[in-house]
This record gives sequence, C-alpha cells and structure tokens, in this order.
Amino acid sequence: MTTWLITGCSTGLGRALAEAALQRGDNVVATARDASKVEDLTADYPDTALALPLDVTDSGQVQAAVTRGTETFGGIDVLVNNAGYGYRAAVEEGDDDDVRTLFDTHFFGAVDMIKAVLPQMRSRREGTIVNLSSIGARITPAGSGYYAAVKSAIEGLTGSLRKELQPLGITAMVVEPGGFRTDFSGRSLQQSAGAIDDYADTAGKRRKENDTTHGTQPGDPVKAAAAIITAVGSADPPEVLVLGADATTAHADVLRAQLASLETWRDVSESTGVDE
Repeated sequence: MTTWLITGCSTGLGRALAEAALQRGDNVVATARDASKVEDLTADYPDTALALPLDVTDSGQVQAAVTRGTETFGGIDVLVNNAGYGYRAAVEEGDDDDVRTLFDTHFFGAVDMIKAVLPQMRSRREGTIVNLSSIGARITPAGSGYYAAVKSAIEGLTGSLRKELQPLGITAMVVEPGGFRTDFSGRSLQQSAGAIDDYADTAGKRRKENDTTHGTQPGDPVKAAAAIITAVGSADPPEVLVLGADATTAHADVLRAQLASLETWRDVSESTGVDE
C-alpha cells in the first residue's frame, strides 16, 4: 500500500489528489495550515487518512508531519509539494515582503519537505517526489513574473534532483498544470497592494478586479488527480507532466518559439569561441 504525504489539501488539486488516493485504498497524510479543513477525510477513511496541520514555512511543523506520517503508516512513499497560492503584480509593483513569503512557501517550503523525507527514501532505495509547478513557468505572463520565477526555480531544482536520485531508485518529477477549476484564481489569488498606471494594459489586465477567468477554467481537478496517480505509478514517470490541453498547447508553442530563436541567433551564439 502506497503512503502519500500531500501538502495543501484543504481545497483544489491537493484535495482532489488526497481523495483519489484514498479511494484507491492508499494511505494519505493530508495536510493543511488549518487541519480542521481536512479532518473530514479521517472520518471517511479512519484507517488510511491522517489529517495534520502543516505550514510549510514552519520547519518544526514540516518535521512533525513527516515524523507522524512515518510513525502512523511506516514510511512516506510519495511526497507531493502542492501547497501554494498565486501572486500577481508587475515586477516593479511587487512588495518585497510578499515576494519573500511567496518564495518561502513555494520554494523553500518544498525544499524543507524534500529534505525531511529523503533520508527514509534513500534508506529504502525507493520513493517519489512530486513538485507542483505551473504552465506560468513556461509562458511567463505579464503580471506573473514573481510566480513564474518561483515555479521556474522549483522546476530547475527538480531537474537536478531527479538526476541525483535516479541512481538511488527514487523519482523526482514536476507537474505543470494549466487552468483548473480551483480557488487558485479566486480566493487563493493574492496581488500587490498598489498598481502603477503604466502597466494597466499588461500586468493590470490580470489583476483580480479585471480577471474573469475564475470559474471558467477548462481543467477538472479530479481528472488531474487521476493523471498524477497514473504518472506516479508508471514504470517511467515523466520529468515534467503537463496537465490540460491549454497547457500542452502553450508548452509546445513556447518550445517551438525558443528553438526558432536559437536557430535565428545560432551564428552569433557560436561566434564566441576562442580562435585557435
């Protein structure tokens, strides 16, 4: 039986994934900053669900969650770093404290979780680490520079982590969703306190008061959860699992544009070698 530790399970994709894993008979350590929001899972699955409080920016809570989950189920097989939220601002508008908190949550919180579970995974020579990213890391929309940056950071980290862990029998992978019908663009979305008029036609169009995408996203979180479970259970999990037709199209468009630019500038790029 597989044991999952999933961060950010109160709503959205984290919640859907926890429910899907429990429905298939797996153990789930379901965590949220407010544990009362996931305690209903223990009522429905008293033998296989463990609800715990976890703020990933609190190193004490990180270690406590891993310890409790390990004591209860014997070990953590799959870590899913899902906790997080959206943040929108033109780069010039971003508040320093907001940006540091964003990185503390999405990046450093994930790193702390990874470091907490890896010793036991290494000792068993098995395990899977799943880090949630976003198609925003690829398409870098105006107004999402800081969010794209933090997700790009977790993708870069995961790429190196995957190479370090593969010889040890452990997998690391990124999940890169497009738009899904969660609270991400609604209740969970944060933004800079102030807006600069010069960015009204770029970053300004994506501020909460101007964005109408919430509730119309094309992705189904239940189907996303099923896709993640399929990938984790695969004999050869992908390095990057892209979720949603919107995301796969956008991802491919970016790759083609980058390749075209590389070819356009190839002569200049290759003109920099030392003359022999």
